[in-house]
Amino acid sequence: MDWNATRSGEVEGGAPDRTDAALAFIGRIRTPFATRAECPHRGTPEGPVCRIEVDAAWQPALHGIAIGQWVEALYWMHLARRDLLVQAPKGRPAPLGTFALRSPNRPNPIAISEVEVVGVEPGALLVRGLDCVDGTPLVDIKPARRPRAHG
Repeated sequence: MDWNATRSGEVEGGAPDRTDAALAFIGRIRTPFATRAECPHRGTPEGPVCRIEVDAAWQPALHGIAIGQWVEALYWMHLARRDLLVQAPKGRPAPLGTFALRSPNRPNPIAISEVEVVGVEPGALLVRGLDCVDGTPLVDIKPARRPRAHG
């Protein structure tokens, strides 16, 4: 499947023509998903254990994160298109604007997943609930406001 092909009903626009801020990736996410086709549409608490690896300079910032805690992982969907204004996702009856969707294709392909910490290792968190390709750049980690409801 060509993930960059434009589908019927989709509208392309220009990719961002300016940058307003600098972003530093702080690590990488390791998942069993080698391609976009293998990724789930949304991660679940029953999903595979994935590894959030934090670069050495940022590892002290992991202090205080514990097994059983829920965190928000923010990451950069580096394989996504950035020029779609209207998208026609599979399974939807009609095209929708990019901001009405959770699609990775967006002007700034920042994704967020609420994940459960199932392990803490030096420089890394083991979590469940991710939906990204192996090697995805990590943007940030934040405590979740509340635990995700089970079931």
